[in-house]
Amino acid sequence: MPRRHSSLPPALVALVAAVLAPAAAWAHADLHPGGGLVAGFLHPITGLDHVVAMVAVGLWGAVLGPPALWLLPLAFPPVMALGGLLALLGVPLPGVEVGIALSGLVMGLMVLFELRPPLWLAALLVASFAVFHGHAHGAELPAGAHPLLYSLAFVIATGLLHLVGILLGEARRWPGGRALVRLAGGGVALVGLWFLERALA
Repeated sequence: MPRRHSSLPPALVALVAAVLAPAAAWAHADLHPGGGLVAGFLHPITGLDHVVAMVAVGLWGAVLGPPALWLLPLAFPPVMALGGLLALLGVPLPGVEVGIALSGLVMGLMVLFELRPPLWLAALLVASFAVFHGHAHGAELPAGAHPLLYSLAFVIATGLLHLVGILLGEARRWPGGRALVRLAGGGVALVGLWFLERALA
């Protein structure tokens, strides 16, 4: 019988701690407003509403298992880029902040309750939320920033946040890991609910 691990890998703990650092405490905080690559990369990781939703995509994929484990994180960035393009072209999208808040709330609940809809429905749900996140990124393009570099950077940052969610989801392999992942989903849902209340206020 294979030996069971007794604790989470230190690298996983360090990676998750880095992403959830205090710098991510404020939504849409742009620390480098005049940048291109830098501003685009920092925008998703310095907005708590974006961070929790991006991590939740990876978490939910881990809960669902293959092929959703890779399909959901791979589907999100290109659809998000499409949403960003719509914003750059001046195409309005109503309820962007509500959609972003709902993404955290809904996906957090999916992880918390380990809900397993059909793969096509899960992918459609994730892609729908991606449009709102992308539109927000595109609408907040800093003055003077190169749109292509900015967009490329926020897509890369988003992919890395998905990866954090997948790695955190791998905690399900360790004793108590399943409860940890569900707890993380509950935390994401609470953050989403908080942002939803703010968006509707």
